[in-house]
Amino acid sequence: MKNKILFFMLLGILTSAQTNRFFYEYKFIPDSNHKEEVKKEMMLLDIDKKGSNYYSQDKFVADSIGRAELERQLKSGGGNISVNRREKPGQVSYKVTKEYPDFKTFLFKNISTDRYKVKEDKKPEWKILSDKQKIGEYNAQKATTSFGGREWTAWFSTDLPFQDGPYKFYGLPGLIVKVEDATGSHSMTLVGNKTVKSVDAEKDMQVPENVKILGFGKEIEVTKDQFKKAWKAYVNDPTKNMREMMMKNGGDTNTKFSFKVKTSDGKEISDPNQVFREMEKRTKESLQKDNNPIEPDMVN
Repeated sequence: MKNKILFFMLLGILTSAQTNRFFYEYKFIPDSNHKEEVKKEMMLLDIDKKGSNYYSQDKFVADSIGRAELERQLKSGGGNISVNRREKPGQVSYKVTKEYPDFKTFLFKNISTDRYKVKEDKKPEWKILSDKQKIGEYNAQKATTSFGGREWTAWFSTDLPFQDGPYKFYGLPGLIVKVEDATGSHSMTLVGNKTVKSVDAEKDMQVPENVKILGFGKEIEVTKDQFKKAWKAYVNDPTKNMREMMMKNGGDTNTKFSFKVKTSDGKEISDPNQVFREMEKRTKESLQKDNNPIEPDMVN
């Protein structure tokens, strides 16, 4: 009898540790002046009993590799931490989490060296329509909403009993299998799913107190208005935080932080002044081409 009880207890633990992973193809047009240039990214929506996480598959892989390399350097005890700044795999850097049962929603997004946790203060208000169609292998029904400065059309399926969906969308009688804005600039379509073991939460690295590492560490929890203010400051001076970080990390300890970047012609530079000039040039060029965000209300 004891063996049977233990078996059922273990079975319960294994069952509760499962995560439903849904794969969404995200198509987006970053530059409204070049609508013919459509980008694609594979996004993951992980759902378990506590909530959901929506993030880029390529970004997750790149961050895992970067984290492992930084941990290796920190554990080696060397005085220098070298970061090779190249084009990161993955085009979508943000992630979105929702906490059940009230669907408390947060957007995690980096601005320069700071990582922000932005609380969502509005929920999608849906109008469910009678239109039905097949999305992939699922029977789906139409719904519309106005959210984040865009008009959206979603298709949900009661075949998948989750009141969740990609990005910040939730609150329909079944999983959202497709959602697209009225301009066709942003669309997310379910292309597959599987069950996986729950992913362990990111563990904190033991980083020297005076060292700040881009993309790692605790987030700064802010409201939307506070995020907008930080974003505008970043647009006006893209390298301000990076300069401050370099000055701070070049302080009175043995730990030094260096950056390397490659110019458009493939030349590698490491002189701080040249690095910052190149970074500012790249950032401003990137911002000009990235003028069609998924949520205009977040930056305007």
